[in-house]
Amino acid sequence: MEIADYTHGAAMAVTPGFAAFVAEQLDGCGDVSTKRMFGGVGVYCGDVFFAIIDNDILYLKVDDTTRADYVRAGSGPFKPYGDDRETMGYYNVPVSVLEDAEELVRWAKKAIGVARSARERATASEPRERSAPAKRRARERVGESEGRSPSDTVNRLRRLRADPLPRRRR
Repeated sequence: MEIADYTHGAAMAVTPGFAAFVAEQLDGCGDVSTKRMFGGVGVYCGDVFFAIIDNDILYLKVDDTTRADYVRAGSGPFKPYGDDRETMGYYNVPVSVLEDAEELVRWAKKAIGVARSARERATASEPRERSAPAKRRARERVGESEGRSPSDTVNRLRRLRADPLPRRRR
């Protein structure tokens, strides 16, 4: 288990003791490590990012299949800006779960599964088809909209490289 150093910086959003406690409680999940990020701490199992610690509160990754458990327990979403502007797919862990290592490991393993599934969906998705305006902008960048072919544009760029602008005099 690898625990990052959280003693740097003026604002202490996560105390080293809390991060160490969480890492110890999650020991049953396997290769758990923590890394500093954006004033908080990211929690990883191997290379899977599944939890956030901010202001000494642990948030686990949720989706539609696990969110109801958190809501039923009275948990709320992680709000990185402190207001209702934006929430993320992480909910705070109830204190009763946090203090029970076996129960926390059960919740964390579900969060690891959610994070792993989300990552697989993101990498498996096909590249999006460009919208008509995006296609037009791409054509304009290569000069096709003015009747030039992409090879004309390449040739023009080659000529510019061969005959660079004169250097400025001092």
